[in-house]
Amino acid sequence: MPNNGMVEVCGLVKRFGSAAVLRDISFNVQQGETCVVIGPSGSGKSTMLRCINGLEQPNAGTITIGGREVHWSQRELIRLRRDVGMVFQHYTLFPHLNVLANLTLAPRKILGMNKREANLKAMNLLERVDMSRKCDAYPSSLSGGEQQRIAIARALMMDPKVMLFDEITSALDPELVGGVLAVMMELARAGMTMIVVTHEMRFAEAAASQVMFMCDGKLVEQGAAEEVMRSPTHVRTQAFLNSVLQLDDARAVKVRSS
Repeated sequence: MPNNGMVEVCGLVKRFGSAAVLRDISFNVQQGETCVVIGPSGSGKSTMLRCINGLEQPNAGTITIGGREVHWSQRELIRLRRDVGMVFQHYTLFPHLNVLANLTLAPRKILGMNKREANLKAMNLLERVDMSRKCDAYPSSLSGGEQQRIAIARALMMDPKVMLFDEITSALDPELVGGVLAVMMELARAGMTMIVVTHEMRFAEAAASQVMFMCDGKLVEQGAAEEVMRSPTHVRTQAFLNSVLQLDDARAVKVRSS
Protein backbone atom coordinates (compact mmCIF):
# COMPACT_ATOMS: atom_id res chain seq x y z
CA MET A 1 0.00 0.00 0.00
CA PRO A 2 1.55 3.34 -1.02
CA ASN A 3 2.15 5.71 1.85
CA ASN A 4 1.20 9.02 0.29
CA GLY A 5 -2.58 9.29 0.44
CA MET A 6 -4.86 11.97 1.77
CA VAL A 7 -6.36 9.28 4.02
CA GLU A 8 -4.18 6.38 5.16
CA VAL A 9 -5.59 3.68 7.42
CA CYS A 10 -3.23 0.95 8.60
CA GLY A 11 -4.07 -2.09 10.73
CA LEU A 12 -7.26 -0.58 12.18
CA VAL A 13 -8.87 -2.66 14.91
CA LYS A 14 -11.97 -1.76 16.90
CA ARG A 15 -13.61 -3.88 19.56
CA PHE A 16 -16.71 -3.30 21.64
CA GLY A 17 -16.15 -5.55 24.62
CA SER A 18 -15.23 -8.96 23.25
CA ALA A 19 -16.79 -8.27 19.84
CA ALA A 20 -14.32 -7.32 17.11
CA VAL A 21 -16.07 -4.85 14.80
CA LEU A 22 -13.03 -3.92 12.68
CA ARG A 23 -10.32 -6.48 11.98
CA ASP A 24 -7.01 -5.18 10.64
CA ILE A 25 -8.39 -2.68 8.10
CA SER A 26 -5.83 -1.01 5.82
CA PHE A 27 -6.42 1.21 2.80
CA ASN A 28 -5.33 4.43 1.14
CA VAL A 29 -7.39 7.20 -0.48
CA GLN A 30 -5.55 9.70 -2.66
CA GLN A 31 -6.38 13.41 -2.75
CA GLY A 32 -9.39 13.99 -5.01
CA GLU A 33 -10.49 10.36 -5.02
CA THR A 34 -13.97 9.10 -4.22
CA CYS A 35 -13.78 5.82 -2.31
CA VAL A 36 -17.11 3.99 -2.06
CA VAL A 37 -17.50 1.41 0.71
CA ILE A 38 -20.12 -1.30 0.24
CA GLY A 39 -21.11 -4.35 2.23
CA PRO A 40 -23.93 -5.87 4.28
CA SER A 41 -25.34 -4.20 7.39
CA GLY A 42 -23.20 -4.85 10.45
CA SER A 43 -19.97 -5.24 8.51
CA GLY A 44 -18.24 -2.35 10.29
CA LYS A 45 -18.54 0.35 7.62
CA SER A 46 -20.05 3.04 9.86
CA THR A 47 -17.68 2.24 12.72
CA MET A 48 -14.75 2.69 10.36
CA LEU A 49 -16.00 6.15 9.37
CA ARG A 50 -16.51 7.07 13.02
CA CYS A 51 -12.90 6.10 13.76
CA ILE A 52 -11.63 8.23 10.87
CA ASN A 53 -13.65 11.18 12.19
CA GLY A 54 -12.52 10.68 15.78
CA LEU A 55 -15.95 9.73 17.13
CA GLU A 56 -14.62 6.29 18.08
CA GLN A 57 -11.09 5.52 19.25
CA PRO A 58 -9.66 2.36 17.69
CA ASN A 59 -8.00 -0.31 19.79
CA ALA A 60 -5.09 -0.62 17.37
CA GLY A 61 -3.81 0.77 14.11
CA THR A 62 -3.12 4.24 12.75
CA ILE A 63 -5.09 6.86 10.82
CA THR A 64 -3.31 9.60 8.89
CA ILE A 65 -5.09 12.59 7.33
CA GLY A 66 -3.17 14.77 4.92
CA GLY A 67 0.15 13.34 6.09
CA ARG A 68 -0.55 13.93 9.79
CA GLU A 69 -1.20 10.95 12.06
CA VAL A 70 -4.30 11.20 14.23
CA HIS A 71 -3.74 11.28 18.00
CA TRP A 72 -6.50 11.16 20.56
CA SER A 73 -6.03 14.27 22.66
CA GLN A 74 -8.91 16.75 22.82
CA ARG A 75 -6.89 19.37 20.95
CA GLU A 76 -6.04 16.93 18.16
CA LEU A 77 -9.65 15.79 17.84
CA ILE A 78 -10.82 19.38 17.35
CA ARG A 79 -8.30 19.77 14.54
CA LEU A 80 -9.33 16.41 13.07
CA ARG A 81 -12.99 17.39 12.91
CA ARG A 82 -12.07 20.59 11.11
CA ASP A 83 -10.20 18.55 8.51
CA VAL A 84 -12.77 15.77 8.18
CA GLY A 85 -16.41 16.62 7.52
CA MET A 86 -19.08 14.00 8.06
CA VAL A 87 -22.71 13.66 7.00
CA PHE A 88 -24.76 11.03 8.78
CA GLN A 89 -27.66 8.78 7.83
CA HIS A 90 -30.08 10.62 10.08
CA TYR A 91 -30.48 14.37 9.82
CA THR A 92 -28.36 16.18 12.39
CA LEU A 93 -29.44 19.78 11.87
CA PHE A 94 -30.14 21.82 14.99
CA PRO A 95 -33.96 22.04 15.11
CA HIS A 96 -34.03 25.38 16.97
CA LEU A 97 -31.87 27.17 14.36
CA ASN A 98 -32.82 28.18 10.86
CA VAL A 99 -30.80 26.96 7.89
CA LEU A 100 -28.44 29.94 7.77
CA ALA A 101 -27.71 29.71 11.50
CA ASN A 102 -27.10 25.95 11.20
CA LEU A 103 -24.37 26.64 8.65
CA THR A 104 -22.70 29.59 10.37
CA LEU A 105 -22.62 28.39 13.99
CA ALA A 106 -19.45 26.25 13.85
CA PRO A 107 -17.34 28.59 11.66
CA ARG A 108 -18.11 31.53 13.94
CA LYS A 109 -17.54 29.61 17.19
CA ILE A 110 -14.58 27.45 16.16
CA LEU A 111 -12.87 29.35 13.36
CA GLY A 112 -13.64 32.86 14.64
CA MET A 113 -15.25 33.86 11.35
CA ASN A 114 -17.18 37.12 11.52
CA LYS A 115 -20.93 37.17 10.87
CA ARG A 116 -20.76 38.84 7.46
CA GLU A 117 -18.09 36.47 6.15
CA ALA A 118 -19.88 33.43 7.53
CA ASN A 119 -23.24 34.47 6.05
CA LEU A 120 -21.69 35.11 2.63
CA LYS A 121 -19.93 31.76 2.60
CA ALA A 122 -23.10 30.00 3.78
CA MET A 123 -25.19 31.53 1.02
CA ASN A 124 -22.62 30.53 -1.59
CA LEU A 125 -22.69 26.95 -0.35
CA LEU A 126 -26.48 26.89 -0.16
CA GLU A 127 -26.52 28.06 -3.77
CA ARG A 128 -24.16 25.22 -4.63
CA VAL A 129 -26.58 22.63 -3.21
CA ASP A 130 -29.63 24.45 -4.65
CA MET A 131 -31.00 25.42 -1.23
CA SER A 132 -30.42 29.18 -1.00
CA ARG A 133 -34.16 29.81 -1.15
CA LYS A 134 -34.50 27.95 2.17
CA CYS A 135 -31.96 30.00 4.13
CA ASP A 136 -34.56 31.26 6.61
CA ALA A 137 -36.43 27.96 6.98
CA TYR A 138 -36.30 25.69 10.01
CA PRO A 139 -35.45 21.98 9.67
CA SER A 140 -38.95 20.83 10.60
CA SER A 141 -40.33 22.47 7.45
CA LEU A 142 -37.87 20.70 5.11
CA SER A 143 -37.98 17.34 3.41
CA GLY A 144 -35.39 14.71 4.23
CA GLY A 145 -33.58 15.33 0.96
CA GLU A 146 -33.46 19.07 1.62
CA GLN A 147 -32.09 18.49 5.11
CA GLN A 148 -29.36 16.22 3.78
CA ARG A 149 -28.28 18.76 1.16
CA ILE A 150 -28.10 21.40 3.88
CA ALA A 151 -26.12 19.00 6.09
CA ILE A 152 -23.59 18.63 3.25
CA ALA A 153 -23.33 22.42 2.92
CA ARG A 154 -22.85 22.74 6.69
CA ALA A 155 -19.97 20.26 6.63
CA LEU A 156 -18.35 22.16 3.74
CA MET A 157 -18.42 25.39 5.77
CA MET A 158 -15.31 24.17 7.64
CA ASP A 159 -13.31 23.69 4.40
CA PRO A 160 -12.59 20.04 5.18
CA LYS A 161 -9.81 18.11 3.47
CA VAL A 162 -11.98 15.00 3.44
CA MET A 163 -15.73 14.35 3.44
CA LEU A 164 -17.28 11.21 4.93
CA PHE A 165 -20.83 10.11 4.03
CA ASP A 166 -22.57 7.41 6.05
CA GLU A 167 -25.49 6.00 4.04
CA ILE A 168 -27.02 9.46 3.79
CA THR A 169 -29.73 8.41 1.31
CA SER A 170 -30.90 5.26 3.12
CA ALA A 171 -33.57 7.05 5.17
CA LEU A 172 -34.92 9.06 2.20
CA ASP A 173 -37.96 8.39 0.06
CA PRO A 174 -36.82 7.19 -3.40
CA GLU A 175 -37.87 10.38 -5.17
CA LEU A 176 -35.58 12.45 -2.89
CA VAL A 177 -32.43 10.38 -3.39
CA GLY A 178 -31.51 11.83 -6.78
CA GLY A 179 -31.09 15.39 -5.54
CA VAL A 180 -28.69 14.34 -2.78
CA LEU A 181 -26.65 12.10 -5.09
CA ALA A 182 -26.41 14.96 -7.60
CA VAL A 183 -24.73 17.13 -4.95
CA MET A 184 -22.29 14.33 -4.15
CA MET A 185 -21.54 13.83 -7.85
CA GLU A 186 -20.76 17.55 -8.14
CA LEU A 187 -18.37 17.30 -5.19
CA ALA A 188 -16.64 14.31 -6.79
CA ARG A 189 -16.22 16.18 -10.08
CA ALA A 190 -14.83 19.19 -8.18
CA GLY A 191 -12.09 17.00 -6.65
CA MET A 192 -13.25 16.67 -3.05
CA THR A 193 -11.67 13.65 -1.35
CA MET A 194 -14.60 11.51 -0.20
CA ILE A 195 -15.25 8.19 1.53
CA VAL A 196 -18.84 7.17 0.91
CA VAL A 197 -20.66 4.30 2.61
CA THR A 198 -23.69 3.57 0.45
CA HIS A 199 -25.96 0.97 -1.11
CA GLU A 200 -26.42 3.16 -4.20
CA MET A 201 -24.61 0.97 -6.71
CA ARG A 202 -25.21 3.31 -9.62
CA PHE A 203 -23.50 6.10 -7.73
CA ALA A 204 -20.57 3.79 -7.04
CA GLU A 205 -20.24 2.97 -10.73
CA ALA A 206 -20.54 6.59 -11.81
CA ALA A 207 -18.45 8.41 -9.20
CA ALA A 208 -16.05 6.05 -7.44
CA SER A 209 -12.33 5.99 -8.06
CA GLN A 210 -12.13 2.84 -5.96
CA VAL A 211 -14.61 0.51 -4.27
CA MET A 212 -14.07 -1.43 -1.06
CA PHE A 213 -16.24 -4.36 0.02
CA MET A 214 -16.43 -5.04 3.76
CA CYS A 215 -17.91 -8.06 5.51
CA ASP A 216 -17.69 -9.23 9.13
CA GLY A 217 -15.36 -6.38 10.03
CA LYS A 218 -12.84 -7.24 7.31
CA LEU A 219 -11.86 -5.54 4.10
CA VAL A 220 -12.59 -8.42 1.74
CA GLU A 221 -11.99 -6.81 -1.64
CA GLN A 222 -10.83 -3.44 -2.96
CA GLY A 223 -9.87 -2.07 -6.31
CA ALA A 224 -10.84 0.18 -9.18
CA ALA A 225 -14.59 0.77 -9.28
CA GLU A 226 -15.14 -0.90 -12.64
CA GLU A 227 -13.20 -4.00 -11.61
CA VAL A 228 -14.96 -4.53 -8.30
CA MET A 229 -18.45 -3.63 -9.55
CA ARG A 230 -18.33 -5.58 -12.82
CA SER A 231 -15.81 -8.37 -12.17
CA PRO A 232 -15.51 -9.01 -8.42
CA THR A 233 -13.08 -11.78 -7.57
CA HIS A 234 -14.28 -12.74 -4.08
CA VAL A 235 -17.35 -14.95 -3.77
CA ARG A 236 -18.79 -12.82 -0.95
CA THR A 237 -18.52 -9.66 -3.05
CA GLN A 238 -20.20 -11.46 -5.95
CA ALA A 239 -23.08 -12.63 -3.75
CA PHE A 240 -23.59 -9.18 -2.21
CA LEU A 241 -23.63 -7.37 -5.56
CA ASN A 242 -26.02 -9.93 -7.05
CA SER A 243 -28.45 -9.51 -4.15
CA VAL A 244 -28.32 -5.70 -4.27
CA LEU A 245 -28.76 -5.52 -8.04
CA GLN A 246 -31.71 -7.93 -7.91
CA LEU A 247 -33.32 -5.73 -5.26
CA ASP A 248 -32.74 -2.64 -7.43
CA ASP A 249 -34.34 -4.40 -10.41
CA ALA A 250 -37.35 -5.39 -8.30
CA ARG A 251 -37.80 -1.82 -7.11
CA ALA A 252 -37.58 -0.54 -10.69
CA VAL A 253 -40.30 -2.96 -11.80
CA LYS A 254 -42.51 -1.87 -8.89
CA VAL A 255 -42.08 1.82 -9.81
CA ARG A 256 -42.91 1.19 -13.47
CA SER A 257 -46.04 -0.77 -12.59
CA SER A 258 -47.36 1.70 -10.02
